[in-house]
Amino acid sequence: MRQDIRIKTPDGIANASIFRPEPQGSPGGGKPATSAILFYMDAVGPRPSLFAMAQRLANAGYLVLLPDLFYRFSPYGASLGTSFADTMRMLGATTQEMSRRDTGAFIDFLAAEGFADSIGAVGYCMGGSRALAAAASHADRVKAAASFHGGDLASDAPDSPHLLASRIKGRVYVGVAETDSYFPPEQSGRLALALRSAGVDHIIETYAGTHHGWTMSDFGIYDEAGAERHWKRLLTFFDETLT
Repeated sequence: MRQDIRIKTPDGIANASIFRPEPQGSPGGGKPATSAILFYMDAVGPRPSLFAMAQRLANAGYLVLLPDLFYRFSPYGASLGTSFADTMRMLGATTQEMSRRDTGAFIDFLAAEGFADSIGAVGYCMGGSRALAAAASHADRVKAAASFHGGDLASDAPDSPHLLASRIKGRVYVGVAETDSYFPPEQSGRLALALRSAGVDHIIETYAGTHHGWTMSDFGIYDEAGAERHWKRLLTFFDETLT
């Protein structure tokens, strides 16, 4: 069940949606939520395909929060004629530091909902780096962080997530597309070394035959088999770590 909300952050008011399990006995209904998940969007932003993903995750027994990381630029979106260039501009202007501040507000919201100590994070594309950063910046609360086709997880930027590995206490799962210019093999190796050196319990797994964005059903490169494999991995990962 989706509810649109607004969350006060240090930089303003963020639009967000919260998802609860559908009632048991209803189509897709699941067990009551026992843990919370922060769902970090890809660069295209909140939309029906992400809402469906968040609800599927909620139905597995989680309270899911999907915030709009581009709220500083609202209103925007396909219906407003947002171009690829505009999307890249918003992506470039939404820094890791901004997302770190936002994440603090999002976690406070989840704590107020009764989930202070059992929180997971998952991110796609740009959201992958935010999920890993959340595990580092809020290590005592974020017990599990997953990234799928995340970009620039181990870049040369001074705020690259791999530089935060020593601060992560929870488990990490990274699902990598076989073909992904946003996360080339050299970055994958660098991330693996950083996590291993920091003693982080982690898995980095490549999904054969996939391309960047393969989990998104509204993308032309969507891979149904790969997407279902991602769901199996993600739900098992959270089930083992958070419940």
